[in-house]
Amino acid sequence: MEILIKNILPGEFYKRDTLEVARDLLGKALVKFKGPEMVGGIILETEAYYGQDDPASHAYGGKTPRSEIMFGKPGIAYVYMCYGMYYLLNVVTENEGKPGAVLIRALKPLWGIDIMKRRRNANLEDRLTDGPGKLTIALGINKQDNGVDIVTGENGLYISDYKTGGNSLKIIATERIGIKKGEDRPLRFLIQNK
Repeated sequence: MEILIKNILPGEFYKRDTLEVARDLLGKALVKFKGPEMVGGIILETEAYYGQDDPASHAYGGKTPRSEIMFGKPGIAYVYMCYGMYYLLNVVTENEGKPGAVLIRALKPLWGIDIMKRRRNANLEDRLTDGPGKLTIALGINKQDNGVDIVTGENGLYISDYKTGGNSLKIIATERIGIKKGEDRPLRFLIQNK
């Protein structure tokens, strides 16, 4: 696990166009420590959200108490409650003052699988983290992670460069899902044949 800590993505990685960050997060390792328990895996699916020109974005109407974080420092976790039931994990992108965030939608579980199964009360490994709400439950991510700096690994949450070897990833771009406005934009990215 030392290799993961040494290869935490720097702040400059997130200080770019949201679409580029969303694509480049695929294949990276998302890790969460809670006390001695470490869980995590490889990011398989993401969605990009922009600012005032993106009707699906929380920043569409400008800066509000909820969306203010999207205008802040890149590399910060933006965690919010969806449908009053699930927390969703996003990472702030772009330069400060320009809103953007990437939603982490799915993960290939690699570390702490038994812990994730217990948290999800599930046995199917391939279904543990195949949705943004399932992912946060399995990793123990909640509102206390909102605003933490994933570049420093604050609160035990970080994203690391992880070499899986072999060929480069085959990435598919599709329309975003689970939204009512701006769904026609190809801003959802996933690894083919995950």
